[in-house]
Amino acid sequence: MRLVVIGGTGLIGSQVVGKLAAAGHEAVPAALSTGVDLITGKGLDEALEGADAVINLANSPTFDEASPGFFRTSMTNLLAAGERARVRHQVVLSIVGVDQVPQLDYYRAKALQEELLRQGPTPYSIVRATQFFEFMDAVLSWTSDSDTVRLPATRIQPMAAADVVDAVVEVATSTPLEGIRNTAGPDVFPLDELGRVTLAAQHDSRTVVTDDQAGMFAAVTGDVLIAGPDAHLAPTHYQDWLRKAR
Repeated sequence: MRLVVIGGTGLIGSQVVGKLAAAGHEAVPAALSTGVDLITGKGLDEALEGADAVINLANSPTFDEASPGFFRTSMTNLLAAGERARVRHQVVLSIVGVDQVPQLDYYRAKALQEELLRQGPTPYSIVRATQFFEFMDAVLSWTSDSDTVRLPATRIQPMAAADVVDAVVEVATSTPLEGIRNTAGPDVFPLDELGRVTLAAQHDSRTVVTDDQAGMFAAVTGDVLIAGPDAHLAPTHYQDWLRKAR
């Protein structure tokens, strides 16, 4: 197959390109650095020529109120270019529970992206993944100082980026789902507990203080970020990943 990977130079995209190529597919990374601009449409038609499928891993440059505009424009342009190129499958990577947290600009933007894809002209698949292990250091940095890290007790079910890659590749090289596949890590953690596990593994002496008003995930209520019983569970446990990452 010839698969175009939008955002194919990023954390997930570069691994998707590598895994597809290793399986014998023609994987084409498309990003600003390769001359493809989702917002202006520049380079899209050329990149999608002859493509069997498009994997959209592009991310908004911000997580604020500007993100819905980014996803509306980029998705509209990509769907139109895909229709012109007669692409047979459009795949988007999204987030578990994304439609349950409208108070977060970024989640609302991703839900809009999903809706545009569903309404589009091409058979589609949505892969919803939980939060990545690799982002935990960033989460810790949002509400920290030299002595403490403040985190809410929001329950999450994180997964390794490599397992996200596997899920995306499997879906993209199969028949379009015309729906959603949820994928998640094997373990559920309160975020504050996950912070303590992370700091201990890194021999970081800071104390985690439970604060249900701290950081972006404070806006999340209940278990909306936990994958349901139909989810495909990834094999990698966080503690095992931490040991290998050190």
